[in-house]
Amino acid sequence: MLLVCLSPLARAEIPMEQRLSFSVHMSPENRALQNDLSQHPASLWLQEGQELWQRPAPGNAPSCANCHGEVERMKGVATRYPMRVQDRLLSLDDRINTCRTQRQQAPAWRKESSALLALSAWVSLPSRGLPITPSLGPRDPDWQAGQVWFVQRLGQIGLSCAQCHEERWGRKLGAALIPQGHPTGYPLYRLEWQGMGSLQRRLRNCMNAVRAEPFAPDATEWKQLEAYLMWRARGMALETPALRP
Repeated sequence: MLLVCLSPLARAEIPMEQRLSFSVHMSPENRALQNDLSQHPASLWLQEGQELWQRPAPGNAPSCANCHGEVERMKGVATRYPMRVQDRLLSLDDRINTCRTQRQQAPAWRKESSALLALSAWVSLPSRGLPITPSLGPRDPDWQAGQVWFVQRLGQIGLSCAQCHEERWGRKLGAALIPQGHPTGYPLYRLEWQGMGSLQRRLRNCMNAVRAEPFAPDATEWKQLEAYLMWRARGMALETPALRP
């Protein structure tokens, strides 16, 4: 059962000029690996994403390229998700699956599938290095809900995102450094996972760590929290696909 403290945690937000990507804490070798896509372990997923972009869907339905052209035309797209599309809050993965089911008449890919991660990374690649420019802000009810989730104490341990990533960033939790928690690189390759993963996977890991019951895979709460986190990282450079320990 998800345990929630109903009183939001009072906190001091990290000043914009002090925000840091986790990349600054990595070894020079890992930073170089992240920056060199020819050596990056995510290159296999990027290759798969490129093939999926060009490949017709089952039944000879249009490919992504048939509708959108070269993937470079997606420049800037990944910096704006999640966004509201026809009154639905969609992540980039949701948008890809919506195109797949409505335009290509093909089954949606499951969350964390290799195909969905690969195409998401490929679509995000032209936005690498661009500033994050979120679509949703403080006046949006989903943004507000995401902010509440960020400050709520969760689980049997009773920790919030803010307590770790705003109050204690830079300290150690066991042997691990606590980052500021900016989602600048998803989907990313994590050495711990030996594979690619989405922001939702990382958030689910955090919820498991505080002994809270994660939301359902398609729950709106994930996207609300993602919307708030992307706003929190506004102006920071997108690093997709990032590399993390």
